[in-house]
Amino acid sequence: MHCQCVHEFGQPLRPDDRPDMTPRGTEVILSVTAAGVCHTDLHIREGGYDLGHGRKLEFAQRGIALPLVMGHETVGEVVAAGPDVGTLDRGKKYVVYPWIGCGTCAVCASGQEQLCMKPQFLGMHVDGGYATQIRVPHPKYLHEIGDIPPEKRRTAGLFGAYGLWRAQEGGKHAERPCASGDRRWRPWADVRATVAGAGGQAPVFVDIDPVKRASALAAGACAAVDPRAADAVAQIHAAAGEAPLAAIDFVGAEATAELGFDALGKGGTYVIVGLFGGAAPWALPLIAVRALTIRGSYTGSPGEFAELMQLARNGAIKPIPTTCYKLDEAEDVLNSLAGGKIVGRAILAGV
Repeated sequence: MHCQCVHEFGQPLRPDDRPDMTPRGTEVILSVTAAGVCHTDLHIREGGYDLGHGRKLEFAQRGIALPLVMGHETVGEVVAAGPDVGTLDRGKKYVVYPWIGCGTCAVCASGQEQLCMKPQFLGMHVDGGYATQIRVPHPKYLHEIGDIPPEKRRTAGLFGAYGLWRAQEGGKHAERPCASGDRRWRPWADVRATVAGAGGQAPVFVDIDPVKRASALAAGACAAVDPRAADAVAQIHAAAGEAPLAAIDFVGAEATAELGFDALGKGGTYVIVGLFGGAAPWALPLIAVRALTIRGSYTGSPGEFAELMQLARNGAIKPIPTTCYKLDEAEDVLNSLAGGKIVGRAILAGV
């Protein structure tokens, strides 16, 4: 098998050639047909998260061992299965759920493996999809692509992280009951991402890049705002009809956190999804005075992923702009992503 690996934090990826994988027990080996490139991969390559105030969360001290094959947004075909797998259709393509826990703790037993304190996340704690093969510990983490049209199948792996993390989880965490009792929200989406509208209203999109703002409008956003504008908050309020009750930050930087916080109406919810880094910029008294809720969203559970895949198979999820690259272009793609040059999503799809 061929793969692209992090051999040293802070250094470029390097290619490796290894023996083909052999499954054990309940393991399943997939031939990778597509792997999404995520901004989280940049943090892994760098070796940690910026915590602000000169602090950093170091992955080397958090159980991430090198060399590591990144990639947690993976689609593939079964090439081998362990003796304890049982019946598994090898003629189908599968999307892999990557946020795998230890499988034995109370958190995993509750169905929230993504919150396990001893994670085995594919592409982060164990080898992932920047390779021609990937090892999955159990077939329960495989989800059939089913009737998703062929032109969308290469993007299906994005549901494993991008779709689940950003669309479903961010939206659920932003829900807030209205006076009528209906669960609706007036959404505002932060820099470099869009969010599916809820309550019948399209989102307001905020991005510093005019090309990405145009792409968001084409995808159905009701407005696209430049956050550098002096009246950015007023523009968001005007587009939403009033101060929104939800802001979903897909960047997680100090500047986006400040703007998201300022844009919210009283009683609103600010959901942090992105991991760009930094420290909170908010005045603490204003959180209480404005009765705001601030919360994080870290992917979604295996059950929620199954729900998301059913939506995808039913055609309820519109395709997003994607560009395909060769596996050996992974380092160049990461550099383009770091430079803000990727519109939509990048996919590694072949050697």
